Amino acid sequence: MAQTEKISIGLKHNLGYYLVPEQKLGFFVKIKEDETMKYNHLFGPVPSRRLGISLGVDLVPLKTCTLNCIYCECGRTTDLTVTRKNYVPLSEVEEELTDYFANNPRPDYITFSGSGEPTLNSNIGHVLHFIRNYIHDIPVAILTNGTLFSTKQVREDIKDAALVMPSLDAATEKIFRKINRPYPRLKIDTIIDGLVRFRKEYSGQIWLEIFIVPGMNDTKHELTALKQAIEKIAPDQVQLNTLDRPGPVSTVRAATRQELKHIMNFWQLDNVTIIADVSERKDLLAYRTDTESAILGTIARRPCTLKDLSEILGLQINEVNKYLDVLEADGKIKTVKQKRGFFYQSVSIHK
Repeated sequence: MAQTEKISIGLKHNLGYYLVPEQKLGFFVKIKEDETMKYNHLFGPVPSRRLGISLGVDLVPLKTCTLNCIYCECGRTTDLTVTRKNYVPLSEVEEELTDYFANNPRPDYITFSGSGEPTLNSNIGHVLHFIRNYIHDIPVAILTNGTLFSTKQVREDIKDAALVMPSLDAATEKIFRKINRPYPRLKIDTIIDGLVRFRKEYSGQIWLEIFIVPGMNDTKHELTALKQAIEKIAPDQVQLNTLDRPGPVSTVRAATRQELKHIMNFWQLDNVTIIADVSERKDLLAYRTDTESAILGTIARRPCTLKDLSEILGLQINEVNKYLDVLEADGKIKTVKQKRGFFYQSVSIHK
């Protein structure tokens, strides 16, 4: 490994290789370090605005989901499905978790999230059981769209999580189909009923996230319907969120802080908060300046899409997303729409 030691901005990553800038080719190359396990189903830990230092567990392939949301920063859904099955080998997930906690500091949370809907994996309950029995005292959070909660087995599978964070962006069928573009047989009334049932059966924390898309779910009619759904579900917290960066549909814009505060005032509910500013991620111990440098070094050589950065740097898409949020907030990068999608490029080289 002497070669990498000579390069000050080489990035040692927990996926089992070093990322080293290749000046002639214009990108980072991977140099294998055999004694480190490569993680295919874990990512991070990443700096989370809500959970502190979070180790991600990804239980489905990229963009396997029940929804195809117009704002999703992971891109368009390529496998729109409601079929639950064992998408990844359970033994591999357990082996990676065992290795990680034998060799790394403990995170604040283990989070089931990633690049699709985690409850589609029929073994999610087994993974939770493994964590509870072999990795003690670290709470598990599940980020989910909540679309499968009407199925009793799904509710049973996730009951041991400390925190469940379902999303609900609409309470009327018309806007649900416009924003979330669901698998055809999913109905919003059934989804809300599943969330209500889960609240009655589950003793942990529920933080309900509502993603505001201006012009769609922020009208008086839609906000009234959402408030009625919130009161039925009775979550511990309601968290308002909006777009950080471009999603699959370029016309979707972020709600302003003032618009989000207007919604809070309209609802008059005492458990509603606006998710913290992106800049606060930099204060978390999990924020890695070497990862930031690797991203900046890559796009300084050539603009990249989110997928490009994920593949070049060997980082999970959600992990790259966290750093892009901060870099955009700091004015270090900008997005440019081209034929292949949104590209990220350095601001400094275009001044």
